[in-house]
This record gives sequence, structure tokens and C-alpha cells, in this order.
Amino acid sequence: MSVRRVMGIETEYGISVPGDPMANPMVLSGHVVHAYASTQDVPAARAGWDYADEAPLRDARGWEMSRGAAHPSQLTDIEDPTMANVVLTNGARLYVDHAHPEYSSPEVTTPRAAITWDRAGEVIMREAVERIRTVPAGIGVPVNLYKNNTDGKGASYGTHENYLMRRSTPFQRIIRDLTPFFVVRQVICGSGRVGLGVDSATPGYQIAQRSDFFEAEVGLETTLKRPIINTRDEPHAVADLYRRLHVIIGDANHCDVAGLLKMGMTSLVLAMIEDDAVTADLSIHAPVKTLHAISRDTELSETIELSTGKRVRPTEVLWAYFEMAQAYLADRGGVPDEDTAEVLHWWERVLTLLDTDRDSAAPYVDWVGKLAVLQRYRDRGALSWESPELRAIDIQWSDVRLDKGLFNRMAMAGRFHELISADAVRAAVTNPPEDTRAYFRGTCIARFPDNVVAASWDSVIFEVPESRALQRVPTLEPLRGTKAAVGDLLEESADAGAMLRRLSATTG
Repeated sequence: MSVRRVMGIETEYGISVPGDPMANPMVLSGHVVHAYASTQDVPAARAGWDYADEAPLRDARGWEMSRGAAHPSQLTDIEDPTMANVVLTNGARLYVDHAHPEYSSPEVTTPRAAITWDRAGEVIMREAVERIRTVPAGIGVPVNLYKNNTDGKGASYGTHENYLMRRSTPFQRIIRDLTPFFVVRQVICGSGRVGLGVDSATPGYQIAQRSDFFEAEVGLETTLKRPIINTRDEPHAVADLYRRLHVIIGDANHCDVAGLLKMGMTSLVLAMIEDDAVTADLSIHAPVKTLHAISRDTELSETIELSTGKRVRPTEVLWAYFEMAQAYLADRGGVPDEDTAEVLHWWERVLTLLDTDRDSAAPYVDWVGKLAVLQRYRDRGALSWESPELRAIDIQWSDVRLDKGLFNRMAMAGRFHELISADAVRAAVTNPPEDTRAYFRGTCIARFPDNVVAASWDSVIFEVPESRALQRVPTLEPLRGTKAAVGDLLEESADAGAMLRRLSATTG
């Protein structure tokens, strides 16, 4: 049992032009991507996306939605030449997703690495904003980007997680054992939000930004009728062996500890589900309604109803999962690896703080830290939750700029507990993880930028002078293509053609 598995985070960023509410977000998002990718020091402008293996309408419950019945937002396998879409040297994808710039991190194998490469995305977006304003090719307007999940006016955009699981795990078991966890997970992983309801029309503050936007328990959709459990069955790996659990219910985290726990707790729960080791019936009565109610209970004092009729507090459900994880590890007679031990440590510590002294969790939990700042403003100015000033502070909290974003300014002042150093994040901006196929993808783009014409999670496509046809290298095994496996081959190849010849000889 371990938190270690192939995982990653996709983050859509809010976008605006101050003083111009009519600015086209799709056009602006394209400028963001091009501003970062087209500069000379980022050899990514030519590497587009390979859509050959995309299958967004395949449902994990055993069927495939017809294209005619799908909402246009679900058809992510259609290339739109008007949309910016590139692959970066760190193995990530940077592109326009609907009306937002999205950074999809490379595949990693630990929660720490997931947070490292997700934070690298913040640096990339920050640099894109600066380049738009300053480089000769920039558009010369002050585009602002926000790492949040709602504009406070009715729109929501996602922070999605991805976890590779064993295909043999029955999906109904995933639904049964994961739904209660997702309903209560927000008390640790929520990012906080001013305003209640999808359009923030009701005054107040709530724990999670995304909760109000969910309407279903299970489903394939991601932008309409959002479900707690998303059933998209698009593994980006060997389909007979793996499924990719696509999680759409989380918030964008700034706090390292909350982000680590979001990924780490979920990975541990998935390990228990894979081994059918969730021993307690934690099914929740009316999960969608309960999801909304928990988000509004900032005192963490209200109880929720389980399907058994028992009433418990949300933190009690998280304690139950924690205790099952401990028992699961003990039953297997193992000492946890350092990544698993770190997650268990923070899981216990943060839950204890939330139960005994909520405000003391501010350095670790986004919504608690944000609430403390907003409350100080309220006390100082006798402000109600209807105050436009509080809404402005809420948005400014997530501004990616170091000098404007409230979280960034407070983090630099040491107000939040940092797990990942700035140096590690900076290295992840240009370098891929070394223990997944992202290493091969990112390194090929860095070493052979003129030869990589497209890539995806499970392929890299080359154009080399000695071949009339494009050369497609499949990368369906996420734990192949690592530095240990191909590092010397890439380093010793003078050009892409030589690398392909050696690779072909090696793989037979």
C-alpha cells in the first residue's frame, strides 16, 4: 500500500482584462499560450497535440455516448486549428480549453511531485502574463490570470485530478467507496469562496469553490450536470490494464499541505478500493445535497446523515477513512514509504486541528487561511458578506502575480507552510519528471524541437529528413520512457533520426 501511483493535475485559469468586461476570453487565452510558447527559450511552438487516441465519450460503466447526444464541450478529441495547443519541455500540455488557458501537468508518481509540477504551472502562467505585456510580440494589454474555480458570477472552471488505477477494479465499487470521501474531502481541500450559490447571489462564505456547481452523483459530463464521480473512460494507457480516474470535483489549491493531502489521501483511498479494503459503510444519504451543505458549514459543527441513518460530522467520515488506511497498512505488515508516511502525518495533524482549533489550520488549509484574512477585513471595516470589497479580495487572493496575488504575498511573508521549495518549482518549469514517460516526451521536445511535430500523453510524433512518413512512437506504458530507461539513449543521439533508429533497435 502506498500513495505512489501515476497521477497528475489539470488546472484551468480564470482570465480577465481589468476595465474591459467584454474582452473575448478565448482570444485572450490564445494570447496567453502563444506568449509563453512562442518565445525563443521555449522550444514548444511547433509541437502540437496528437488527438489520435482521444476517446472522451467512452463511459466507464460500459457504453459510449453518441456524438449527436454529446454537448460540444465534451468533444475534446476534435482539433481546432484556431486554438493554441502546445506541449512543453517539462512534459506538460499548455492549451486553450473552452474559454480558459489550461496547464495540464506531466504524469508524476507522488503527491509531492504532483504539487511541484502544478506549482510550475503557476510560474508558467505568471511568465505568460508578463510576456504579453512586455515582449515585442505581446498584445500590450494587462491580462490577469487567477488560479481559482469561479468568477463569482455564475461561471465555474475546473481543477481536475487524474489517477491511474487497475482496470480490474469494478467501477461500481469505485462509486460506492469513493463518493462519501469526495463529499467530505472539501473540509481539508476546499479553497474558500465569498458568496453562496452558483451565481454567488446569497451573501456568505463557504468552504469549497466548486461544490455548488455539482448536480449529479455519477455521470460523463464535466461542464453541465457535473457529477461527483466522473465516468469518462479515457485511460491514455494500455486500456486492458489501466483506467484513468478523472476527478473533476476538487478546487485549485495554493497551500502545499492541502494540495498534498488532496492527491495523497485520494491515492490511499483508491489503493484500498482496488484491494476491496474499505471495510466501513460510509455511504451518505443525498450526496449532492450533502456536498452543498458541508460547503456552507464553516464551523464544521453540523452533522450529516449516512445511508444507515446515523448522523456524523464530516471530519468523522475523514477519520474513518484515515483509520481504515492505517489498518490496511498494518494488515499488510509494511512500514509506509516516506511519501505515504508524509501524507498520513499531515492527514492526522490537519484533521486534529480542524476538530480542536479550526483557525490554527490556516497555514495548511486554503479556505481557513482565506477566511482569516477576510474576517480581519470585515472586523476592520465592519463589512458584511455582501460587501464588494470582500468579493474583490476573494478574486485578488488567487491572482498569479507575485506582487498582486494576496496568497502569493502572504506566502512570501512566511504565512503558509511550504513543502516544495521555490528552486524545485523553478526546475519543474522546464524539466520533466524523470520516473514516467513524461521524461521521454519533454526531453524529445527540448533536444529535437524541430523534429517533434505533435505529442500526447501516449505518443510522440517525429518528422525526420530520412523518412517520407511521420514516425509515431507510442508511449502507452506510463512507467516506461523514464530517465533510467532512455536517458542515455537520448543523450547520446546526435539527432532525432539517430535516436529513432536506436530506439527501434532497442525495442525490436
